[in-house]
Amino acid sequence: MFNKILIANRGEIAVRIIRACREMGIATVAVFSEADREALHAQLADEAVCIGPARARDSYLHMENILSAACITRAEAIHPGFGFLSENSAFAKMCAECRIKFIGPDASVIERLGDKAEAKKTMKAAGVPVIPGSEGAFVGLDAARRIAAALGYPVLVKAAAGGGGRGIRIVRAESELATAIDAASGEALAAFGDGALYMEKMIENARHVEIQLLGDEHGRIVHLGERDCSLQRRNQKMLEESPSIALNPEQRAAMGEAACRAAAAVGYTNAGTAEFLLDCDGQFYFMEMNTRIQVEHPVTEMVTGVDIVKTQLAIAAGEVLPFTQADVRIAGHAIECRINAEDAKRGFAPSPGTVAYLHLPAGGPGLRVDSAMYAGCEIPPYYDSMIAKVITHGATRDEAIAKMRRALAEFIVQGVETNLDFQTELLWHPAFLRGALDTGFIAREWLL
Repeated sequence: MFNKILIANRGEIAVRIIRACREMGIATVAVFSEADREALHAQLADEAVCIGPARARDSYLHMENILSAACITRAEAIHPGFGFLSENSAFAKMCAECRIKFIGPDASVIERLGDKAEAKKTMKAAGVPVIPGSEGAFVGLDAARRIAAALGYPVLVKAAAGGGGRGIRIVRAESELATAIDAASGEALAAFGDGALYMEKMIENARHVEIQLLGDEHGRIVHLGERDCSLQRRNQKMLEESPSIALNPEQRAAMGEAACRAAAAVGYTNAGTAEFLLDCDGQFYFMEMNTRIQVEHPVTEMVTGVDIVKTQLAIAAGEVLPFTQADVRIAGHAIECRINAEDAKRGFAPSPGTVAYLHLPAGGPGLRVDSAMYAGCEIPPYYDSMIAKVITHGATRDEAIAKMRRALAEFIVQGVETNLDFQTELLWHPAFLRGALDTGFIAREWLL
């Protein structure tokens, strides 16, 4: 096992990783921008190194500075968390060149799966069902028109590199195609440095269901069941739950097997997520593979009892997964609400500022809060607006919902606006209670 690791991230995921390391007896190094000098992750780690100014490109995305921090503190490994450099194959390669273990899959695997269009080709060859679409990235408006006509409208144009809901546009008619391509390509170029796009058939009223995967460096691959991530606003997940009430046992087994096949096809190691769309007829289609830990990993931890972060560290250290697929058991139901510093009354505009007062919900079984907030801390305007995750677990879905309502009612944040009221409203919506959900639900019901 490692003696010391560096966490190349910030906020609640950095705190989450530091706590796991502390329980395992591993020393930690935090990196922070000048805006995060007083951040909780910088205070909790055994060592902390400033890596640059506030802007992410000058700090949390500055590969040389992060690697220099690892070298001067003699960290043996780097955990990238999610976002930032977590799916950057160049960074993973640089870590290997510096003889620092990147806690994630190999650079070649990240590169292969990072190009979403090429990843679909790989999955198709492995017998994993994929959404009908272009064979790789398309070039030019004329090619886009031909592909869209063959698929039939509506279609999606999507960034070939990256994820997180960026670089995606819905096209319902040929007259919208040129504008959508320009907008999606521009957004993809700004977010990922690559404006290439591919196209796929839009599956309307679909659910977004993903499978959590773990693969060790000895060839063992297992999945930890699924998460339903259908509740989204502008392709950004807001609430996740496990298991999905939309799947029957046969569908669940088939999706899990397909995800493991997908991972085996590329020699996947460490934690990853295979993401699928589930249509109204119960057919599922592979969308992409995320080569990192997910924001919503706690719901899987709650229903399986597996600590995914600790397992990541053990896999990276060369250990064999201590369980097989037959050992995985799903118990009860878990829900996660993402709490963001944003003003729902003003179109979910970001709400940075100082947290003047904070009361986190606590007490009772089946409740977890992952956050890096404390009273007096600054929520900077430079990064993602997520400030906490509330996770509840119950014997049934109804019990998990009741616990979440109670937890959100006790959650008080003053000084910045949050989406707590919106999440509460969502938890009382009749369609949510029935489980009648799809990825367009929030946009339809709240006209967002």
